[in-house]
Amino acid sequence: MEAASRNLLSFISMLPTCFILVIFSFTIVDAEISNSKTIGRGLKAYGQLPDRKELATPSSALFFDDNEKDIDIIATYSDASGTIRTSRVKMKDLSASWVLENPISGDPGKQKGSQVFKLKDSYQASRRSEENVEHFIDDHHWQEDEIQNRRKASWSPVKFKRQMLRQKRWDLRTADVILQNKEGDKQMEATSAIEDLKNMDPVVNGKYSIWRRDFENPNSDSTLKLMRDQIIMAKAYANIAKSRNQIDLYSSLLRHVGDSLRVIGDANSDSELHPSSLDQAKAMGHALSFAKDRLYDCHIVARKLRAMLQSAEDNVNSLKKRSAFLIQLAAKTVPKPLHCLPLQLAADYYFHGYQRKKDLNIEKLEDPSLYHYAIFSDNILATSVVVNSTVLHANEPEKHIFHIVTDKLNFAAMRMWFILNAPEKATVQVENIDDFKWLNSSYCSVLRQLESARVKEYYFKNHPSSLSVGSDNLKYRNPKYLSMLNHLRFYLPEVYPKLHKILFLDDDIVVQKDLTPLWDVDLNGMVNGAVETCKGSFHRFDKYLNFSNPKISENFDSNACGWAFGMNIFDLKEWRNRNITQIYHYWQDRNEDRTLWKLGTLPPGLITFYNLTYPLDRKWHVLGLGYDPALNQTEIENAAVVHYNGNYKPWLDLAVAKYKSYWSKYVRFDNYYLKLCNLSE
Repeated sequence: MEAASRNLLSFISMLPTCFILVIFSFTIVDAEISNSKTIGRGLKAYGQLPDRKELATPSSALFFDDNEKDIDIIATYSDASGTIRTSRVKMKDLSASWVLENPISGDPGKQKGSQVFKLKDSYQASRRSEENVEHFIDDHHWQEDEIQNRRKASWSPVKFKRQMLRQKRWDLRTADVILQNKEGDKQMEATSAIEDLKNMDPVVNGKYSIWRRDFENPNSDSTLKLMRDQIIMAKAYANIAKSRNQIDLYSSLLRHVGDSLRVIGDANSDSELHPSSLDQAKAMGHALSFAKDRLYDCHIVARKLRAMLQSAEDNVNSLKKRSAFLIQLAAKTVPKPLHCLPLQLAADYYFHGYQRKKDLNIEKLEDPSLYHYAIFSDNILATSVVVNSTVLHANEPEKHIFHIVTDKLNFAAMRMWFILNAPEKATVQVENIDDFKWLNSSYCSVLRQLESARVKEYYFKNHPSSLSVGSDNLKYRNPKYLSMLNHLRFYLPEVYPKLHKILFLDDDIVVQKDLTPLWDVDLNGMVNGAVETCKGSFHRFDKYLNFSNPKISENFDSNACGWAFGMNIFDLKEWRNRNITQIYHYWQDRNEDRTLWKLGTLPPGLITFYNLTYPLDRKWHVLGLGYDPALNQTEIENAAVVHYNGNYKPWLDLAVAKYKSYWSKYVRFDNYYLKLCNLSE
């Protein structure tokens, strides 16, 4: 009885413990089921597991069917820290890459009892799945603190070192694979290049090249280029043959060179070559192939070609200097028709008594409310184009007054021209610079310098070496630098004391639009309105002035923008207030030895009007028609004034052909005097 009582009491005391164990086991099972679902969702979310539709593959069909009961699988894996973990997953959540070591034959649903499956996969795939699962759980289920606590609890130095060694092995394997791929690619390229060289024919029909293949435009002058290349190589081999005392080969190559030169002649394209040129090119090709077999040595040929290249460069530089010299000579030479024109006009001027004719409309010449132009030139034809083009585009030509100043030699001819060819409604005044008695050496610095013995020696002493030196000396010995007409622009207030504004025009410009809006431009207190000529590093102050001289470097900015003389609107009132002419005299006196700048008017103009020039819109004035054949045609046509600055003046044979029409259409070639002097388009 007592024993039964004790057993009953013991059983009652164990009931709470059993109850707790049962609840705990349910919790564990629920957690495992939840964990397996979580793992499956994570694997599927990160692409490791396919969708259920995708599982209908031969490998997955053996284990799962939608209509059958799923199978629970306990998966064992290691996490990133190396800790061994187990999780329960469903067969449907596994990808096709998983395989069973002991697969079931037949339908798994028909197997009785519990089955144990061993799963295996590649290590790399397992590792990616583990990383994706941990990432997914971290995002959706586990808190950051719980993850950190678990990692800390499972971390150990041995596991960490093992993980680092594993990572190092992966990196080494990856590097080896990349290196093997690169070496394989290089080997394939080398093999391909060798095959191409084996298949290459060194003698190509129509051209010869033993070192390269030319992929030229089929429309290019390939035959002419080929023959010129052959001549170069034949000369190189001929020199090598002579140095090795192979006289027969030397003579043969020179004979072929002579034949090729005769066939080429003055041809500039294949169409101009002699019909036998291709046969000669083939014959030269065979001769060069024979010479190559006998003489070719890479180092010797390379040295010979470098020597020939250096010699050719020296010849080109010498020819460039001679060409520049001849261009300068042609630019400063007066063509025969232009020399004839003033002679005929001057003779008729005095023969018909036009010297006694007085100027009309004298009251207009000093009226500041009208539009006044200043043109200083000794070129009659060029001046007439400036006047004609300006009047033709003027809205109110009766308000335009042209003040032309020329030298004593051309005064009669210039006046005669405008008496006989006066522009309609506009007024033209022609003056002789010698009549300006105030313009003397005691007042004018540049005139005093031009009269000095040093300048006379510089200009008039015989210089037999000028041709070999090139264009520099001749350029600055141009007669225009000796003429005061070129420097009269710095004395505009003295020449026109009653005017307020005046537009200065060079004689090598053409007007294409009405210029009267220039008188309404607000110069903002500046003296000179001009178009700037800065283009990148070109046409800045350091191009014109000697900044190695402290007088220049301490007073001016080398990067300051230059501007164009040729079309300038001058505020004469502001000029007088600032005493601009004295600034010009100050710097001319300091340049007597020509160490601050070379001769000319633009450098002293840049200095004189430094920080006193207002930039006009570029459409007013387009420059470069006298030296640049690559100007934008649209800009030229839209410009108010185009300027033929440079050596290629439109009245010379040197002129750029495509620009000449802008000037020649304002020349009246039916004029009696132009016909008399054989001046034609």
